[in-house]
Amino acid sequence: MLSALETALLAAEAADGKKAFDLLVLDLKGLTSIADYFVICSASSTTQVGAIADGIGHALAREDIRPSHIEGGAEATWLLMDYGDVVVHIFDEPARSYYSLDRLWGDAPRVPVRLKPPTLHGAAS
Repeated sequence: MLSALETALLAAEAADGKKAFDLLVLDLKGLTSIADYFVICSASSTTQVGAIADGIGHALAREDIRPSHIEGGAEATWLLMDYGDVVVHIFDEPARSYYSLDRLWGDAPRVPVRLKPPTLHGAAS
């Protein structure tokens, strides 16, 4: 069984694998009873919002972790996946700017996340 932190980091890695950007993990312990961690990321389109959600869902399901609730769906500009101690927020760019969870939870410590370096398409090896 993964800890809440391990679950949040696995969700972040899965989001990164689906080309999410502006990805961050916030440590909310002691700040709210909503969750211990928020994973927040952006997508370039509503289609990508769904793809990122699918990637996270599959990665966590492999660890037998399933969301208790999902808000949003096909063509959502903001999709929320509630895993209890971990809540994942996937936004398209305008929705992320509008709702500004980064600023709302600005006092929360950011958890370092190891992301894959971006690759350059068409670059010579």
